[in-house]
Amino acid sequence: MANMNPTAAPLKLMILLPIYNDWECLPILLERVGRCLAGQADSVQVLLVDDCSDQPPPANLFNGNLPHISQVDCLRMRRNMGHQRAIAIGLTYIHKERECDAVLVMDADGEDKPEDAGRLVEQLQKTGGRQVIFAERIRRSERRLFRAGYFAYRVLHRLLTGIPVRFGNFSIVPAHQLATLAVVSEAWNHYAASVLKARIPFSCMPTNRGTRYFGKSKLNFTGLVAHGISAIAVFAEVVGVRVILSSLALVLMASALLLVVVGIRLFTELAIPGWATNAVGFLFVIVLQILTVAVSLTLGIFFTRNSLNFLPARDYSYFIGEMQTLYQCRPSPA
Repeated sequence: MANMNPTAAPLKLMILLPIYNDWECLPILLERVGRCLAGQADSVQVLLVDDCSDQPPPANLFNGNLPHISQVDCLRMRRNMGHQRAIAIGLTYIHKERECDAVLVMDADGEDKPEDAGRLVEQLQKTGGRQVIFAERIRRSERRLFRAGYFAYRVLHRLLTGIPVRFGNFSIVPAHQLATLAVVSEAWNHYAASVLKARIPFSCMPTNRGTRYFGKSKLNFTGLVAHGISAIAVFAEVVGVRVILSSLALVLMASALLLVVVGIRLFTELAIPGWATNAVGFLFVIVLQILTVAVSLTLGIFFTRNSLNFLPARDYSYFIGEMQTLYQCRPSPA
């Protein structure tokens, strides 16, 4: 990888776009991204990861030249895998098959603003190409219900993992970090969380989320919940430890209440007949349930640590279908 600094030569940049039926948005996005990257990247190629769209790309998808983009390839998946797994496979494919200095990961629908792509490249160069740079969301453009759900997810994520989250897929990855991501099995569930899990150096750049060029977002409330659970699951060990410690605290509180009930029954005349027995039985059941959950979760964590499921560098090729070149820059006439 080239040595990147504010005065370094322009980059060889690869843009990774997972896509599912958003063919209308794609030409607009690439035209705008190309203009925004002019002068910042010496070579710009695009890899689309088609997540088994049920609509094929139109034959006349690109009319005329795309500014500052030399080639657009489309890697079709064998089956629909979801946004995160498409990213994991795309990053691994680039690591194995392509040469570049950095990979820009973004959505194909326009919600990741093209002008921010240029800012990410600039920020990468300022940091010397040592960090993954994420676009941190300052303001979102979705409906109120979606924003409320996302806020709840952020709160739950912070409580269970201790890690605040304000960023998603929109990022730029130095090429030398792809080798690490290719052996991070958690990338199969959540790309951004896997960067944190692997302790890859990263920083954030504040941005505002854009709006789709066409159509409606395919991520509904149910998808948001599944996406949030996938992100939290990446930190299963941390979540498990926190739940166990919380369970022990609840057991201590229940035990203290149990002692209080016994003390009231034996040493005072305040107890109502039958009350102490019911209270002791109720608290005992609570303690038993908490201990059962804690032990089950602990065993589950240890079993998970001893297993290795999907490994991108090893397994990505099983899911790759055909490769199609959708665009190549036409040489200028002499």
